[in-house]
Amino acid sequence: MSAEATAEVRGIWQAGVDAVDSGRLVRAAVSCDGTTLEVCGRRHSLEALERLIVVGGGKAGAGMAAAIEDLLPGGFVEERVSGWVNVPGDCVKSLVSIHLHAARPAGVNEPTAEGVAGSKEILDLAGGASEKDLVLVLISGGGSALLPAPCAGITLEDKLAVTRLLMLSGASIKQLNCVRKRLSALKDGNLARAARAARAIQGLLISDVIGDPLDMIASGPTVVDGSTDLGALKVLKKFAKRYEDVPEVVWRTLEARAADAGDARADELPDSLSNHVIGNNAIAVAAAADHAGSLGYHVHSLGSGNEGIARDEGVRLLELCREIRAGKGPVELPACVISGGEPLVELAQTDQPRRGGRNQELVLAVLEAAWDTGLDRIAILSGGTDGEDGPTDAAGAIVDQDLWRAARALKLHPEPFLAINDSYTYFESTGGLLKTGPTHTNVMDLRVAVVTS
Repeated sequence: MSAEATAEVRGIWQAGVDAVDSGRLVRAAVSCDGTTLEVCGRRHSLEALERLIVVGGGKAGAGMAAAIEDLLPGGFVEERVSGWVNVPGDCVKSLVSIHLHAARPAGVNEPTAEGVAGSKEILDLAGGASEKDLVLVLISGGGSALLPAPCAGITLEDKLAVTRLLMLSGASIKQLNCVRKRLSALKDGNLARAARAARAIQGLLISDVIGDPLDMIASGPTVVDGSTDLGALKVLKKFAKRYEDVPEVVWRTLEARAADAGDARADELPDSLSNHVIGNNAIAVAAAADHAGSLGYHVHSLGSGNEGIARDEGVRLLELCREIRAGKGPVELPACVISGGEPLVELAQTDQPRRGGRNQELVLAVLEAAWDTGLDRIAILSGGTDGEDGPTDAAGAIVDQDLWRAARALKLHPEPFLAINDSYTYFESTGGLLKTGPTHTNVMDLRVAVVTS
């Protein structure tokens, strides 16, 4: 594998990420001619608006908010725009009228007191909307942790205990959100309910969930789904090994509401509400495929719905690349395999220090499977489109024949590191970490594999 081909792998991945740049997505969905604001086909006269209220949260929030301000006349932004958006700490920047709030530190995907405080500001701002106001809700992946205000009777510490239990136990994003939204003051449509007095409420969503279910993106601040307190209880009972693993007040709150057929949270949402998915993983996969094709690769796309266990997915991807290299695969050489989605990591029980994420683990599993045979003419990259892979400063990792040789020279076998989910430490020692910093978007993961002639 030449250095040029490995660089092309990075370029193909970056083309996918660039296609879902949050500002770019907003500018494709929203326009303004100086007198009329058009949001996903719905037109609003600026003269008729008393205020444009912009609220929301997510890893793409900063780019989305900046794009909204850039689209509008400067005087309108200064005089009639107000907003509050919760974002990771490393995404904060100064805007004219929309406040970007550091709701959590970079690389710490957990609710914080700062996130709770910001969520309350958002609810207050939305709750102050009148019939002359338009409310834009900017929602993207990571919003679940960035908008953590708990429901009555539940503390942040209670929610943290539950979130940590589920994340460390390997719960899926759907299972995690099912519980979080039942413990939230803002999710499950509650943000939209707070703004019900507004002339219109429009949600702009960048999806980080397979299939783009509106209710699962950031746990649905503007959407009600079919999840119930009983369903949340079932999730907790599945992952809690002991009753005391979950705060007693959480059990009692969910059990009491599950027994109450008149749960007020099932109220209808305002008729003025509309939700629009403006970006997703499919866009990133398609853009990466187009770029690979422009470089002369025969492209095989596995689509955006790939789940499974990270290390298993890595091995399967390697096997497919080997088949293509042998002339038995679905495409001819030179080939590029592209896939999106979000696999899971099965966490080992250990007291040893460890760092990593699902993308790094997937790539390390590739290296382990190729340890005896090498990666001749094969390079594989897996990275989170948000620039964060687990609680690390890496987006993911890339492996090729050169890295395999370096690792073999160091006699650094991947197996002990895989055994404790310590992929970051491994690639920090051997090379291969993919570091991008925050990308201001989040549409799950993107994997690129190339097989050269």
